[in-house]
Amino acid sequence: MNTRLTWICHGATAANRKALFPLDEPLEDKAAEEASGMAAPSRADRIVTSPALRARQTAQALRLEARIDQALRDCDHGRWAGRSIAAIEAEEPENLMAWMRDPEAAPHGGESLVDLRTRVGGWMDDESAHGGHVIAVSHAAVIRAAVAHVLQAPISCFWLVDVEPLAIVRMTSNGRRWALRFQR
Repeated sequence: MNTRLTWICHGATAANRKALFPLDEPLEDKAAEEASGMAAPSRADRIVTSPALRARQTAQALRLEARIDQALRDCDHGRWAGRSIAAIEAEEPENLMAWMRDPEAAPHGGESLVDLRTRVGGWMDDESAHGGHVIAVSHAAVIRAAVAHVLQAPISCFWLVDVEPLAIVRMTSNGRRWALRFQR
């Protein structure tokens, strides 16, 4: 069964601009305007969004009637949520480096990158069984994990994938394997 998956990263937030680990913050006004000016995919069999406010607002600005799917939630950053990367680096540099170097580490008490990839890959494989076109509005970390899953690459490649706010990433599945899809 063929599946098309169109990922849309939520728009920019203050946390993006200030290099903070995210909380459940809203979109910046400019991001909502940018999203509303984008051409959303014209048709989909299923439209889903992360439960986070910024993802739901992005879907709304794109005029997509999406249902919330908990599997699309952002990576859980535990006690680091809402804090700046600079502050974490200053206060607990060894923990920050452990998290960035070891995909199984979760020194913040949240979710490891391995756990994130397992969650996202499982969701993708479940969606593949249904076929059709799926639009998913989610987070850069979730999309990075999806790319690693598609490429069957080590999760250490997570840090090599740059997903900007409002980026669109397309993937396809033939029921046996996933592939990245680039189009104009």
